[in-house]
Amino acid sequence: MVIEALSELRLLAVATGAYRHTLISAEQAHHYLTQVMAINLSLLFNAPSEAERETQGRLATIPRQLFHYLTERIGYEHVIDQLIEEIWRILQQRPIQVDAVKQMITQIAICQGNPDITLGASGQGANRLVSALFGPTQGCREDPGVAIYRDRLASMDVTALQSEATGFARAMHDTGLVSPYHPVLLRYLLDQSDHLLTEALGLSATGRDCLLCYRELIHALIRACVHSGTAQAVYGLALLLERGILYQPSVAPALLRQLGLQLSSWSESRLTIALGDSVSPRARLLEGVLCMLGQPLGVGQGNNPTCQSARALSMWAYNDPDYLLQMVAWAARDDEIIIHFEGQPISSKESLFGVATNLPMDLDPVSLIVVPHLDRIYAEMGRRCIDREGDPHRWVNPEFHGWWAGRGFRINVDVNTGQLHDLDAFLRHFYASYHPYYNGDQPLIHPQPAGIAITDSAARFIGWHAITLLRVSIDPADVMRVYFYNPNNDSGQDWGDGITVSTAGNGERFGEASLPFEEFASRLYIFHYDPLERGELAQVAQPELDRVTALIQRSWGADRLPADALQASEGQ
Repeated sequence: MVIEALSELRLLAVATGAYRHTLISAEQAHHYLTQVMAINLSLLFNAPSEAERETQGRLATIPRQLFHYLTERIGYEHVIDQLIEEIWRILQQRPIQVDAVKQMITQIAICQGNPDITLGASGQGANRLVSALFGPTQGCREDPGVAIYRDRLASMDVTALQSEATGFARAMHDTGLVSPYHPVLLRYLLDQSDHLLTEALGLSATGRDCLLCYRELIHALIRACVHSGTAQAVYGLALLLERGILYQPSVAPALLRQLGLQLSSWSESRLTIALGDSVSPRARLLEGVLCMLGQPLGVGQGNNPTCQSARALSMWAYNDPDYLLQMVAWAARDDEIIIHFEGQPISSKESLFGVATNLPMDLDPVSLIVVPHLDRIYAEMGRRCIDREGDPHRWVNPEFHGWWAGRGFRINVDVNTGQLHDLDAFLRHFYASYHPYYNGDQPLIHPQPAGIAITDSAARFIGWHAITLLRVSIDPADVMRVYFYNPNNDSGQDWGDGITVSTAGNGERFGEASLPFEEFASRLYIFHYDPLERGELAQVAQPELDRVTALIQRSWGADRLPADALQASEGQ
């Protein structure tokens, strides 16, 4: 890695004219570096993947710093088309954390405004991204600044305000990004019209009714945390209303508690260190709460081995929002979370250490506060299962994630030897539990924790990873697909042997990843199920199971075949 970095830095010196080389011209070096940047743009956006974390450790941050350095000096205009394509691919997944994307769009805007840079045919679609951030409506088209825009609103009539509200809502829902001007309009409309407020949030009938039913609460939330520095709170609030979760009796009181929550000094300092002091820690945390409740599948684990904790936060926001709010209150106010394991309390204060060796910092506001506590509790649950036979997730997952996690448990790897174990029965059971053709067409009711064997683009085994099964259904091309949540920041991953995870275009909702059922089954190693709702094991066709088995044996299972199975394979 060091040699590669030095090589590219030497080429940068040649490309910029700082060093003359007899074998390569400045133009050749420049062209080479632009090609390198174009095929590695993901390094500008995302935290390291599971594969990078496992194989490179702390070194995984070096390529990212290198490519930021190279791109700033070579110029974004040379990779503008690839940059725009990558931005849209990330935005299709609707992550909560969008600061990196906003920085890239800012660079595109700088390129557009530089008279010395001619983009030509490049940059198609750039205007859509730039305008969404810096000028989505007529009132702020030329990016006049927040103060000037606030003054303009006072002179607008109802028709003009309607146009502003519609323009902001369209840009926000189109991209998942919120302009700093949008909160200015929202706060102005609090004293004007609830009708215009619903227009500015882009609400359907469901969201509109929810806002009107809980009008005082929504107004209080906007006043408390919707500022230009916390603009993404607008999108989180809009999606929260669209989900209708305020109609659950406990959610509105829990949000009222959150509004008045006194943060501990540790929570305040942690939020300030990680996210800056331009906005109060309380407003920053409330922004995070709204975004997590509105975008439960947008939670990312950052560059940390805390997929279990990120999955838990996502699952609670998705399935049990008032429980999530309780966790936030405990962690932010009391600096302690207590979760019971088989009737015995586990305190995050008393648990000495978790899976993460360092305190995670590259997270959304809620995760910043809650994940360190959850990580220690999860690790302590695992320690209490050390002496038990089998995989500890059998007992830990239902206690850690919630009652809806099935008490039935299957694993296809022998914990002691690491060899594949009872694979045919494992696959038949998974099909019978989750495939609509074999489980009586029963849809998945609650999200379920599951574990996958992560592989890299060469189908080599990397490690075990926690995901959430969300639903199984037919996609637009009549292919049965598994739709799941992956906490690993970017779900669009190449797992080798032709298996590439899809995030859009195959019936995915925002934040979902998906694979055809067979391909997903080939990377699954743990799943939970309700033991009282068994499907038909015997009806799964053997040729279908053979295809899945072949995918396993060509990837992460290649070195895990039991001796008898290996001999049979060699004999064939």
